[in-house]
Amino acid sequence: MQISSFCCTAGGESVSQTPTLWTNQDADATMQCGHTKGSTYRLMYWYQQLPGQNIKLIVFTTAYSTPEYDPGFTEEKFPAQKKNAETGSLTVKEVKPEDSGVYFCSVSETQ
Repeated sequence: MQISSFCCTAGGESVSQTPTLWTNQDADATMQCGHTKGSTYRLMYWYQQLPGQNIKLIVFTTAYSTPEYDPGFTEEKFPAQKKNAETGSLTVKEVKPEDSGVYFCSVSETQ
């Protein structure tokens, strides 16, 4: 099964993410996200886009706090970690065919 991920660059500073992952059914798939925008960019968002569907927010994370999941997504299926301002991860537990899609991370500055 394929889980793809990508992200963007802005103003010469980048957000990078695990490239395309291939995994077996019922295995876990973990994606990493990092940036070089500085420690004030502590907010991280993970999104999912399944084939033929709109992008959906899975979870919002900040370093040192509990992730906040959007309705329809759970920590049991999509555990997210953010241990510092510059990096984070999202895992898709026990991947099923219906999980195949594109996963995005983005970051923003605290206000």
